[in-house]
Amino acid sequence: MQRGIRVLSALLEARTGQVLSPERGWRVETALKPILRAHGLQDIGILAAHLTRYRDPRLEIEVVDALLNNESSFFRDPQIFEMIRRQILPHIRARKQDRRLRVWSAGCSTGQEAYSLAIQLCNDVEVWDRWRVEILATDISATAIARARDGIFPQIDVQRGLSINDLLKWFEPVADGWRASAQLRAMIDFRQDNLFDPHAPGGAYDLLLCRNVMLYFTQERRQKVFDLLARHSHDHSVLLLGAGETAMGHGDPFVAHPEFRGAYRRPPVQPLYVDRPMGPAV
Repeated sequence: MQRGIRVLSALLEARTGQVLSPERGWRVETALKPILRAHGLQDIGILAAHLTRYRDPRLEIEVVDALLNNESSFFRDPQIFEMIRRQILPHIRARKQDRRLRVWSAGCSTGQEAYSLAIQLCNDVEVWDRWRVEILATDISATAIARARDGIFPQIDVQRGLSINDLLKWFEPVADGWRASAQLRAMIDFRQDNLFDPHAPGGAYDLLLCRNVMLYFTQERRQKVFDLLARHSHDHSVLLLGAGETAMGHGDPFVAHPEFRGAYRRPPVQPLYVDRPMGPAV
């Protein structure tokens, strides 16, 4: 069993950068039970041996997708979304001259975070009138991105974080639960992408969310992600992380934002010299 877990943990780290810590080991067997049944494999050890011997790429993808933590919910951490709406977005809006808002939800899982942002912006339609709004949402899991793009959520998901008003206004009932409106789906560009080999992000984003993504990365891999996020930021961009994450101690791509608690920005550019008035001539 332990050897099987080590093999599967190594596969997860190689594909996603996530380190499966011992305290998360219990998830392996639970997460992989459907795969074991589907492929007629008795236990994790046999699955690991099969992967080692045959190198089945499709089975590897199934295993990695199952081991990823795709926990998400609408308006997760409501105080964060309240700060985004009342403080961060007005801050960004006041500094943008091109009337173009660009948001990147990195590690978006099944899309609830991106849809929550779209709902906020649609509810404030008069504020963003004549603005071009772009929301990019990326995740390494093809399965999660496919679900996010479809925009169909079971009843239990829409009950977590969505108000009844937003549910009835922005979703329609379907056989499998509730589907996000065509308007919401059209606002978000969902793409499968890897933060360590990125292709989706282009240019700079005003608001970057990378929440609860780096908890399972090594220090070295977190540094690479922060460097990537910094490359796609500008002087007034705002970065938000999860409650248990920090950008401190990873070089200097980001510093604490002076206005928004728990948020980050690129460090201000320091002048190369200080232009002081000359003293009186001697």
